[in-house]
Amino acid sequence: MTTTDAPTELVLTERHDGVLTITINRPAQRNAVSREVAVQLAAALDVLDSDPTLSVGVLTGAGGTFSAGMDLKAFATGETPILPGRGFGGLTQAVVRKPLIAAVEGWALGGGFEMALACDLIVAGDTAKFGLTEVKRGLIAGEGGVIRLPQRLPYHIALKVLLTGEPISAVDANQYGLISELTAPGGALGRAQELARRVAVNAPLALAKVKQVLRDTQGLNDADAFARQAKDAHSLLATEDAHEGALAFAEKRAPVWRGR
Repeated sequence: MTTTDAPTELVLTERHDGVLTITINRPAQRNAVSREVAVQLAAALDVLDSDPTLSVGVLTGAGGTFSAGMDLKAFATGETPILPGRGFGGLTQAVVRKPLIAAVEGWALGGGFEMALACDLIVAGDTAKFGLTEVKRGLIAGEGGVIRLPQRLPYHIALKVLLTGEPISAVDANQYGLISELTAPGGALGRAQELARRVAVNAPLALAKVKQVLRDTQGLNDADAFARQAKDAHSLLATEDAHEGALAFAEKRAPVWRGR
């Protein structure tokens, strides 16, 4: 069953089988992010995390473009789309508990690319392009680009993107492992939603713990990482969902998750 939330002007949300699709809706501005877009996007992410009927989010842009990044005209008037504690677009520094998939067509530039990097998975049409052009404007990609891109691409490839400000194609990014799934042009959203449904059939508490452990153990040595992981892995053993998973397997049926 599909239900559509009451549309907002700048960010649209749609629910379908536990998946919340969030669409930046400024196609005439190539989905450039203003402060109000950031506020509405942050609110949509809060809905994703707080609603127990939702398991996975998909973030995309309207009109064939993911996002051109910061609304520079608004920035020139003193407006910023960086929210305290949440970063650019209300996303790049936010802690989103549930899995979030970026569905990218067209351009993901500057903060738009950084929002995609803040997602857990990226699905892209094969004509999409990604770029961090901040150095061309006397800035750095300070909302995750400089930090995250070298973690997702080979070091020298990431540095080339960051130092030249030149875009990398989805095809090349896919070869380097940045893209989770590559599609024909126009197919990113449908494929991302299909991937989201494959994720959403799994236990919600376990999905959230995977993300939390991954965040908390980056950069730790094995001993410290296993020690950090232990409390979360062990805490799942006592949950109703863990019992249900084992019971459903024994009874050869689909599990019914309760999120507890």
